[in-house]
Amino acid sequence: MTDLLAALSALTGPPGPAGRETMAVRGAAALLAPLVDSVETDRLGNLIGRKRFGRPGAPLLLLDAHLDEVGFVVTGRTQGFLHFRTVGGIDPRVLPNQAVRLLGDPPGPGLITCSPPHLQSADDVRTTPAQDLFIDTGLAEAEAARRFPAGTFGVFEADCFSLGGGQCVGRALDDRAGFAVLLRALALLGDAPCAADLAVCGSVQEEAGFQGARAAAFGLRPDVCIAVDVTHAHTPDAPHTRTFAPGGGPCIGAGPNCDRRLTAALTALARAREIPFQIEAMEGSSGTNGWVLQIAGAGAATAVLSIPLKYMHTPVETLRLDDLENTARLLSAFLSSPELTDCLPAGAGPRVKPIERAGQA
Repeated sequence: MTDLLAALSALTGPPGPAGRETMAVRGAAALLAPLVDSVETDRLGNLIGRKRFGRPGAPLLLLDAHLDEVGFVVTGRTQGFLHFRTVGGIDPRVLPNQAVRLLGDPPGPGLITCSPPHLQSADDVRTTPAQDLFIDTGLAEAEAARRFPAGTFGVFEADCFSLGGGQCVGRALDDRAGFAVLLRALALLGDAPCAADLAVCGSVQEEAGFQGARAAAFGLRPDVCIAVDVTHAHTPDAPHTRTFAPGGGPCIGAGPNCDRRLTAALTALARAREIPFQIEAMEGSSGTNGWVLQIAGAGAATAVLSIPLKYMHTPVETLRLDDLENTARLLSAFLSSPELTDCLPAGAGPRVKPIERAGQA
């Protein structure tokens, strides 16, 4: 668990709002490089690591977790106070009084404004839309314009720290925690054989519409994809039919976005290895990069593994480290198992097969 906490701390340190992920990608690349054969970035900025197992013509399995996070973009200013819009879905209730890090030249701090209760009327006690809030930089108009012009991005200012019950708190755990799982799974896999070559993708712009994964999959043309992301964990105010138990292990996706062979194989392997798991029923889009990975090239068998996370898209996202460990254990076991071989396409050529006749198995 110590390694996972250290990895999370390193991964969540650099800012990486959707569309401005360079620093986050650079930090992730330093952690990925010792575990793979090569590391590169593509034209959109996705981090791609390659691990080959020496089998000529081997199928390609893509492991994905996105490195971007929700954040802000400056749209203008009034008397040195910055107007902004959110990047990604942020609940406006969490915005007032938050400290932010503005990625100007040079970067600097800011505070999202909020009138104190002494100056509010009864009608003012309401959720204030983001467009009616400001970021206070403490700077005069001219200096604020020079340091943080329109188009400057920012993120919540929040550190990663431990909480009781083996939990970790921080910003950008959606989805740097997923990338930490990929790192841990590769470490657990070590030199064990794998039936497919691996491409490990730290994708960009997931919060802006899955753009990074879409481009990466188009270029890589994988045969099988596994997206590792977060899902909603139980809290007292959330419906239990749409949330999952912290400490209950990875959530294995089941639905149209998930290849049923992969779902069945991961489920069976989790049972065989006594790894706790949960089933996440998905009636349509998984809300993850799996949605676009599934239609890479001529199509790719896709699975989704999700980590229960509380307080998503806030500066205090919270998860359990044992859920990360168990997700990594399941993933590494799958990569070296016969179950993976059964889910891979047989041989080269078009990824299609004849329609089975009635009565055939």
